[in-house]
Order: sequence, then structure tokens, then C-alpha cells
Amino acid sequence: MPQPKPVKHDPYAVLRLPEFRLYITARLCITLAMQIQAVIVGWQIYDITKDPLSLGLIGLAEAIPSIIVSLYAGYLADVVPRKKIIMIVISALLLCSAALLYFTLDISSVLAVFGVLPIYIVIFISGIARGFMNPAVFSFMPQLVTGKQLYANAITWSSTTWQAASLVGPAIGGLVYGFYGITAAYVTDAILVLLSFVAFAMIGAKPLPENINPQNLKESLRTGIKFVFGNQVILNAISLDMFAVLFGGAVALLPVFASDILKIGPEGLGFLRAAPAVGSVTMAVWMAYHPITVRAGKIMLWCVAGFGVSLILFGFSTSFWFSLVMLVLSGAFDSISVIIRSTLLHTLTPEYMKGRVSSVNSIFIGSSNEIGAFRAGAMASWLGAVPSVVLGGIITLGVVGVTAWKADKLRTLDLIDESQV
Repeated sequence: MPQPKPVKHDPYAVLRLPEFRLYITARLCITLAMQIQAVIVGWQIYDITKDPLSLGLIGLAEAIPSIIVSLYAGYLADVVPRKKIIMIVISALLLCSAALLYFTLDISSVLAVFGVLPIYIVIFISGIARGFMNPAVFSFMPQLVTGKQLYANAITWSSTTWQAASLVGPAIGGLVYGFYGITAAYVTDAILVLLSFVAFAMIGAKPLPENINPQNLKESLRTGIKFVFGNQVILNAISLDMFAVLFGGAVALLPVFASDILKIGPEGLGFLRAAPAVGSVTMAVWMAYHPITVRAGKIMLWCVAGFGVSLILFGFSTSFWFSLVMLVLSGAFDSISVIIRSTLLHTLTPEYMKGRVSSVNSIFIGSSNEIGAFRAGAMASWLGAVPSVVLGGIITLGVVGVTAWKADKLRTLDLIDESQV
């Protein structure tokens, strides 16, 4: 009996969907804006304070409100139309960008009177907005594609867009800041947030997925948390990424490396910030053509280990070019881990529960970026920037070792095809 021919993988399937293209455009613009803003704020605060701890406090100012609202934001994304939440949140982020721009104008004496405190307040408010945005965007994206068989393809291109913006955004932020000044950089940030608002507005409203078991707020939150902690593969995957980001992150300290170690100025900082995304976007594009289907768990573990090693070598480097290469490698390793984890979350989570599960994931992963930034800044203030990065990379390797030993289901995980895990 003749065997059926295998279905040819189409890497451009979701890009043929008009609303998904609008989503990609909106995601590109908002990510560019946030990356540009992060570079400007980091350099501005370090330029004023000359204290590595102040860089860590930026992350803490954003993480605390995001964690506080995250579970409720996930619940809201499952009971309120997700596009509505996204539009309100981007409006709030636009106001935050406008406030940061106002602080730099000659008519404003806010920073002269209060120092960097107003910047931290704006970052705190933007942390609240982003806490609501993450579950809404995560659960809105699957409503723009047709069928679970396109999830991996959609996640890969969404991740590629995010990484591409992370590549270009820091470079734009550093170059505009370096050549045209801080006001021009914040204007660029605000324009991109506005463009994201317009692109999202052009996407049609989507009805909420049918909830077969409506619950009140308390029961709903408990169900979402129980789902994550009851699934060993999901729990181990997000725990691995959480600890890797928490201990292995070096991005918050890049202004210190650019200013005091490599001595390359704000323009060079932009390239350092962009370097991880060079590796990430390159790897994500490659994975769009060559999706991982076997030994996904082992590959994920090895890639997180590679992430830790590349950060250790970056910490010891005094060469600008070698530092760039190490950051590129860290981004490539991280990209594989992110795509595998995101595919698992989207595939294994029921549609009506994606907001709540995404909120738990945000607490594990999203907020660990900011808390990791605080960890790095506090440790750098105590030990120095180089020991902070090197020790973080070593701890990351330890986390991988423990996970490989304990998490047998993740270690043996295969992605059978793009719609099954």
C-alpha cells in the first residue's frame, strides 16, 4: 500500500493572513518603542547617578507593579475582549512616553527639582500597563490564525518580529540619542507607540472563546495556577527559563560595560543592546524553515547552558568585538528556548484559559527580566559588574544541571509535529 506523501512545511503560512500581518506590524512598532525607551532611560539614569544600583532599580520599578497586577490581568484577558484591553494599555504607554519626553524639554524643570524619581514613577506606571498587556497580546494572537497547526509558525514569526525589533531598537535608540539628543530619541519612541496603536486598531474585534466552565475571580485564578503547576512539562520549561533570566541576565549592566569597561559611549551601548537580538532573529528565521520536532527538551537544556557560558565569557571580555560575539551567541541560544516554551504553552493550554496561564508565565518569565536586572545591579554595586555577570552565568549552568537531573519529562520531550506535543 503506497504511503501518503508528507505535507510540505510552509514557513510563510501565517504571513498570508492580513490580520496577522497587522499584528506583526503593531508588535514590531511597540517593541521598537520599548527597546528605544529602555536604552534612553538606562543611559539617562546612569549618566545622572553613576550608580549601577540605579540601573537595577529601573527593572524593579517595572517588575513590582507588573507582578501585582499579573494574575488579575490574566483573568481579565479571559473575560474581556482582548483587543479592548490592548488598546487601553497602548494608550497608557503612549502617555508614559509623552511624560518622559516632557521631562527632557527646556520648559520642564522636573528632573532638576526631583532628580530621577519622576522617571522611576513613569516606569512604575508603564509596568502596570505592560502587566495587563502581556496576557492580552498572548491570548489575542491565536485568535488571528486558523487552527493549532499554525501555532508554531505564528509563534516563530512573532518571536522573529520581537527579536528583530530588539535588534534594531537599541541601535536606533543609541544612535539617535548619541547624534541628535535625548529629546529626539523620546520623540521617536512616542511615534512608534502611536503607530502600534493604529495597527492594532485596524484589526477586527474578536469574540472571546467559549468558556465551558465559567468561574468567579478567585476560582478562575486558582484554576489557572493549578493548570500550570499540574503540568510538569510546562512548569519545568518556564521554571528553567525563569532562573536563567533571573541569574543570567546582563542587559541591565550594559551601560556600565559601555561606559566604564569597554569605553564605547551611547552609540556603542546601542550595538551591545542589539547584539543578543542579532543572534535571536537569525536563529528564529532559521527555525521558521527548520522547526524543531525531535529532542526538543534536550536541545532546550543545552541551549540554556550555552546561554550561561556565553555570558560568562562576555563578563570576562575587555574587547568590544568579542563582547558583541558573546552577546550574539547568548541571543541565539535564548531564541531556541523561547520558541520551544511558547509553542508548549500555546499548544497545551485551552483557548479560554490562555489569559490566566499567560499571566502565570509572565510572573515566571516576564517579571524575572526586571527582577534579574535588579539582581544584577545590586550585585554589581556590591561586587562589581564583571563578577555579577560571571557569577550569574555560573548559577545558570547549575540550574540547567539540576533541571536535567530532576525534570525527566522535559529532558525526554519530543515535539512530534507542529500541532502535537
